[in-house]
Amino acid sequence: MSTTAALTLELRPAAKVLKALGDPMRLRIVALLSHGELCVCHIEAALSLTQATASRHLAVLRNAGVVEPRRAGHWVFYRLAPQGDGLCGEQLTALRRTFGRSKVIKADVERLLKSKGPGACS
Repeated sequence: MSTTAALTLELRPAAKVLKALGDPMRLRIVALLSHGELCVCHIEAALSLTQATASRHLAVLRNAGVVEPRRAGHWVFYRLAPQGDGLCGEQLTALRRTFGRSKVIKADVERLLKSKGPGACS
């Protein structure tokens, strides 16, 4: 295998993650999940998304290894996935540090906190 091919293979996981994060709505979802595991209904409420739109974005993030699901009865909860690739982990950590500077993300978190009341997942 050539050096160029080996380097390309080495960078493939990071490219996949960065491509998945190339959508503003998916960045907003990752920002919410940086606060911990959330039910899909909380993501929908905080970002004013339909179930279909939230599921589509979460599927892209899941396929890229950014998030992982956990099923509990009828509900699906998502959290940020541990990153096995060091470069991916470093990029996600750096990104998460910058979220607090965004007015949009601050407003999303405020809506998230309001939507997580008792019975929110019923």
